Amino acid sequence: VEGAAATGNRDRFKLPRPMKGRTGCDFSFSGLKTAVRHAALALPEGPLQSTDVADLCASFQHAAADSLADRTANAMAEFKSRYPSGDHHGDTLVVAGGVAANMALRQRLQSLATDHHMKLVVPPAKLCTDNGAMIAWAGLERLAAFGIDKAADGLDFAPRPRWPLDQDAAAAAFAGVKA
Repeated sequence: VEGAAATGNRDRFKLPRPMKGRTGCDFSFSGLKTAVRHAALALPEGPLQSTDVADLCASFQHAAADSLADRTANAMAEFKSRYPSGDHHGDTLVVAGGVAANMALRQRLQSLATDHHMKLVVPPAKLCTDNGAMIAWAGLERLAAFGIDKAADGLDFAPRPRWPLDQDAAAAAFAGVKA
């Protein structure tokens, strides 16, 4: 998407920004994905033109970035309301995974972080599409922050699907929120 979007007109297709402007941190791309599908089906039959692909990708990427920035801004405001004095590294926004691999999305989140007086931290782009690398990165961050706890870090352990980097984080903070 990012490669094709680079030469596209982001304003050609009017795509929705799902949940934009709503309170909370809930997130969905379902309406956007459907709109992209309808826009693609509305193109003339026959081989796709490279300009159509570029414009649709640019429009999608721009709408996705708008939606992501809106939802992230809400999450940042929620975090700052829960930790108003800057506790728990509240001045840092960490982004990983596929989102962080897309430079347009990364730039949008950098701008958002700057606007909120926060620092954006992202792994190198080449590591952002590999979930194993993301898990290893989180492990390295945890190791750097807390060292090794021989009682808790042995090979005899129960799986933990949610393992915060911040050991003092409340278990219910942002529970069930996908951001």
